[in-house]
Amino acid sequence: MDMAAAEVSTAPSLVKMAEKALEEMPQWPWQSVVDAVKQCQRLLPLAESTGVFDKVVGALLSHMAVPGDATPTSSSPESSAFRLSCDTKSSCLSMRCTSRTWWFEDLVVLSPVMMERVAKALLAKGTDHDVLSRFLFYYLKCRIAGASADDKKAMLEAAIAVMADLDRSSISCKGLFGILRISSPLKLDAACHDSLVAMIGHKMDHATLDNLLVPAPAGTSSLYYVTLVLKFLDAFLHAGGEHDEPELARLKKVGKLMDLYLAEVAPDPSLRPAKFVELATALPAAARDCHDPLYRAIDVYFQVHTRLTDEEKMKICTGINYEKLSPECCKHLARNTSFPTRAAVQVLASQHTVLKNLLRGVPDQQLKPVSPPPASGKHRGGGGGDEHGDLSGGADQVVLYARRLDLSLESQNLRSLLDGMHWRVMELEKVCSRMKTQMSKMKSTRRGAAAGGRRATARSLPRMCS
Repeated sequence: MDMAAAEVSTAPSLVKMAEKALEEMPQWPWQSVVDAVKQCQRLLPLAESTGVFDKVVGALLSHMAVPGDATPTSSSPESSAFRLSCDTKSSCLSMRCTSRTWWFEDLVVLSPVMMERVAKALLAKGTDHDVLSRFLFYYLKCRIAGASADDKKAMLEAAIAVMADLDRSSISCKGLFGILRISSPLKLDAACHDSLVAMIGHKMDHATLDNLLVPAPAGTSSLYYVTLVLKFLDAFLHAGGEHDEPELARLKKVGKLMDLYLAEVAPDPSLRPAKFVELATALPAAARDCHDPLYRAIDVYFQVHTRLTDEEKMKICTGINYEKLSPECCKHLARNTSFPTRAAVQVLASQHTVLKNLLRGVPDQQLKPVSPPPASGKHRGGGGGDEHGDLSGGADQVVLYARRLDLSLESQNLRSLLDGMHWRVMELEKVCSRMKTQMSKMKSTRRGAAAGGRRATARSLPRMCS
């Protein structure tokens, strides 16, 4: 009996042997650790509950810390497809990261569920965000081709779930738009799609015009998916919080990008005015230093959509800051019959305001005197006559005091605007004259014998034409 008990006490314990093997897993060969990961794939609930999964991830990390050239089974993921997914990184960074990405090919075989769990576990244990981002894009590049629609959807959702936890600076903007293009026909989960839109919105200052020209969904008459771009802009503007605007440099880059986008979508005859207004007014005032491109896009939109009412046109024109228009565009707008007359009046008023602010709102020490006009035959007397109190005297003051601006050019601009308004008045007078002639002919045909009838017809003429 005592001998049997002694034999039982000295027999090896399977539990202890397993625990010892797990503790020694970091010393296993790399391929053995990869095989263990694949085994966990089939035993996921049990592997997690027993702690085996955590041990395997720890072993992965210990091997990943070793440079690729020191690992017997290292392999390089620096294929052309991989380099394309990292377009925003410099060549120096790519060379530096090569020694940290040798393990990519060995983990590409994981299922989407297992890949997501391994990636999130590596992230929780401090793996570099840039390396994980590269792995996710490499995983998609290798697995998407030839996969079924359901498998593609599972891979994309798993990759997006991990990317949502990464630092935004580590994610490739071009790669995100690639994911968007692939996922368009797959109908991703709503929360996953919103997460992708938010990530793209945060990177809007890295986007290009081609990225934004996403075709409209099937069943819609529009050419481009304008609603999606508006969601990108909303995510960009609120990336730092509800009331925090992006940095000025990033904001201006997006402003230039949106001017290009507006010019591209303006000729679309199916683009509704409400959507165009949203695009034109989506960004804050600081996003544009010059509103000339915006004016040109609106001009194209008015030329294509000829049935717009003046009220609809004025709503669209609210996106224009007339004080940020160049003199050439101001002159063009004043003569542009596609724009409402009220818009031309507002241009004239804004230019007048600019001149008044320059004359009255600038301290004397900031005013830069320029050469006085040539001497004329008339000079003021010693008593300080009022010869320069008229409009020409005000123009002389504009010429004499300017702040690095040739305000004579501004005066010419105002004269051009006035000429444009005068031209419009002349056109109205011509129309009124034709109306008066037509009404006179109608009166002559209805003329009867009674004089009272003639007087009644005469009274029916409008006052402005009589």
